Amino acid sequence: MKINKMNSLNRIFTRNMLRLFIDGKENEVYSAVIRRYINNTEQKNNQQLISEIYSILKKNYRNEYFYKNTLLNKLLLGVHSVNTTTALTEVAIAKSKADFVLINGKAVVYEIKTELDNLERLNSQLEDYYKAFDHVAVVTYEKNLLQLQKILEFVDKPVGIYVLRRNGNLGMIREPGMYRESLDKEIIFKLLRKNEYEKIIQKYGELPQVTQFKYYSACKEEFFKIPIEESYIEVLKVLKERMQIVKEEFVKVPYELRFLAYFMDLKIEDYQKLEYFLECKYEGA
Repeated sequence: MKINKMNSLNRIFTRNMLRLFIDGKENEVYSAVIRRYINNTEQKNNQQLISEIYSILKKNYRNEYFYKNTLLNKLLLGVHSVNTTTALTEVAIAKSKADFVLINGKAVVYEIKTELDNLERLNSQLEDYYKAFDHVAVVTYEKNLLQLQKILEFVDKPVGIYVLRRNGNLGMIREPGMYRESLDKEIIFKLLRKNEYEKIIQKYGELPQVTQFKYYSACKEEFFKIPIEESYIEVLKVLKERMQIVKEEFVKVPYELRFLAYFMDLKIEDYQKLEYFLECKYEGA
């Protein structure tokens, strides 16, 4: 199956598409994908159809969404729990963006390298991630493992290695170790939202009484006064509180859509509408 024929499949697993599902709106992309790839649709509901579409991704086109969704299901929901662990995605760190971050007692950045990626920027990405977090791992596919290991031989840091196998299992080749020598207060501070750095500063003193124009830089100065081994722990605490999901409803979302649902700030009524859509028989288009 050629990659250029898979673009429509990419558009199924997006936040825009999930919102259309929730709102019950007809969508030509969804209908076109079903016509093109799915047989015997008459008696199937939308959940069955989405599951079959996802299976095509798994077999033929393991894109970034497939990897991210696998990490969320296998690690956040499999190894950890939504009650104890928070996931973040697309976190801007220096000149890079972290694909996936898990935070509980510690934080781990997971850099994804799919069958559609290359390793050209990996070194600079790893350097950036270690400026903000003390555990980093690379997730890739089996045929890429040898090349990845050769590159990491020249990286003097305990980078973890995970492999997403053809059967969908996630295997740990090397556990990520702690490395804090590169932590950078400037980069860490830029991770934070206003209410987050204010909360940390107030733990150690008072918020600066300056004009609004000078407020950000004054807050940064106060943050920099905190020893980095303490401020780092406080940053993890506030980042861990960032994601607020309706846990009882989220766990009901089908495997294939969980990554989207987790990061969309859905309300109870959204989950109920999605459940209704998934249970409905596909009417064809």
